[in-house]
Amino acid sequence: MANDASTVFDLVILGGGSGGYAAALRGAQLGLDVALIEKNKLGGTCLHNGCIPTKALLHAGEVADQAREAEQFGVKASFEGIDIKAVHKYKDDVISGLYKGLQGLVASRKVTYIEGTGHLSSPTSVDVDGRRVEGRHVLLATGSVPKSLPGLEIDGNRIISSDHALTLDRVPESAIILGGGVIGVEFASAWKSFGTDVTVIEGLKHLVPVEDENSSKLLERAFRKRGIKFNLGTFFQSAEYTDSGVKVTLADGKTFEAEVLLVAIGRGPVSAGLGYEEQGVAMDRGYVLVDEYMRTNVPTISAVGDLVPTLQLAHVGFAEGILVAERLAGLKPVPIDYDGVPRVTYCHPEVASVGITEAKAKEIYGADKVVALKYNLAGNGKSKILKTAGEIKLVQVKDGAVVGVHMVGDRMGEQVGEAQLIYNWEALPAEVAQLIHAHPTQNEALGEAHLALAGKPLHSHD
Repeated sequence: MANDASTVFDLVILGGGSGGYAAALRGAQLGLDVALIEKNKLGGTCLHNGCIPTKALLHAGEVADQAREAEQFGVKASFEGIDIKAVHKYKDDVISGLYKGLQGLVASRKVTYIEGTGHLSSPTSVDVDGRRVEGRHVLLATGSVPKSLPGLEIDGNRIISSDHALTLDRVPESAIILGGGVIGVEFASAWKSFGTDVTVIEGLKHLVPVEDENSSKLLERAFRKRGIKFNLGTFFQSAEYTDSGVKVTLADGKTFEAEVLLVAIGRGPVSAGLGYEEQGVAMDRGYVLVDEYMRTNVPTISAVGDLVPTLQLAHVGFAEGILVAERLAGLKPVPIDYDGVPRVTYCHPEVASVGITEAKAKEIYGADKVVALKYNLAGNGKSKILKTAGEIKLVQVKDGAVVGVHMVGDRMGEQVGEAQLIYNWEALPAEVAQLIHAHPTQNEALGEAHLALAGKPLHSHD
């Protein structure tokens, strides 16, 4: 195959999602000659089938809830239902605006953008629909797709993935959601706001099981209050069609029926049939293995994003892509501390965290070396105004730094930025306590929690 570009790029990127396009933008900014290859749409899962559309649905649900509950704020309003076509138009308009902006960014940085299906053909080349694109270095960033279970076929009809759920032409009367992680609880939250009767099935003992157990319990309490049902601690066994929907059977024989079954058990890497193994790239269960600098075992190949076994978050993909571009440009980027990455689940109420859980801290430092403090949002004026409940939990190494911040409550995702600084700068409670937080804000709840941990609580009991 001929290299139609008649050049060898400094960096050839296979995949135009969060990790791929971040590497392209940063690489071009640093003077690298970059080719970016994408078979679908620039922006990948996050922009078109993940972060952005799901959060648009969740905001539409929030507006619906506010209309229903307006009277408690002294506002006369009526809720007349969900116009799902109009919701999709709102969602798609958000995506379209961001998509056009991203296309403009890539063009302005003079990245060579190539549409087509790529296949790794050598350690320094990618074949794209009959064209060979050569590079001094190749970055694999082919992302992920929704996973299923053996014997459970996602048909797009009654048994659907998150991709299907984002374009569903109706609000289902009832839904079973298989999986109580981030994707599952976000759809549970949005659909409940739209009026769906929702049941979440989670095989582990808590919803959002990777979060601190206290956060999981707070979310479960909030979901019960909202009327979102869930079954914990028993795994899925089978699913079958009924006359009107789907029946799910669990390992203990318990059954559930609903109009649709959303399979939300996570996402798996897109790597099969793309030539990775043939070129000697080390793999594990479909994931490409990398070191802390995102290097594979092949010197001319790196990998980032959902394709590698790190946190499946768009902002992690951004950071990994930037790291690769800076390394190739001769800078000395610092490896990513994945514990220091902020994590947000955008259900109602939101779950936000950074750092490690109390259980993990005790495992690392010893139970007698760990201090945990909970600050109830009932003592926070702005949270009272918003009528949200929840807590901020701090995990501290005794007489040392705060190593975990775990928050539950509406808009807590907007507070995780300061929490990230607290963790990553290894702040002592007394150092945060001396900072003045604006009143009344939810942000001051973080300050109040640190005041309490520093031994001088203000609007909380010591």
